[in-house]
Amino acid sequence: MSGFSSRPLSTHLRQPSLAPPQGQSPALLARVNEKKAELENLKELRDLSAAVAAQMEALEQKLSTLSSGTEAIATVLANWHNVLRAISMASAKIPEPKEETEENTVPLPQTLVRIPTEHAPALQAHAEGATEEESGRG
Repeated sequence: MSGFSSRPLSTHLRQPSLAPPQGQSPALLARVNEKKAELENLKELRDLSAAVAAQMEALEQKLSTLSSGTEAIATVLANWHNVLRAISMASAKIPEPKEETEENTVPLPQTLVRIPTEHAPALQAHAEGATEEESGRG
């Protein structure tokens, strides 16, 4: 045989005892139990800390989304003065009515955008039907 010991493996490993040896003092047993309880508390603290860290990462993601959304809203609001200026310019160039059909008619601004309305009656009927269904449920 080579330089290895021929003793059985079980003598090399210390077998942990499930029952405390008879010679241990109660103070030592109390300290061991205290350390076991401390270990359990530390494991629980580790698990809770991991959960808090995961929640913080999720919160970071949500705040990032909120931040980018806020930037988009700020950009839109920054452009409103241009929109209002364009409406004002269009309103300033209202043509004078050539015929006096009704005296109570309020002059409208120039059309800025043309939106096709051939489907408008069908969409309006659909919207009214949905509104009636909502009020019927309540």
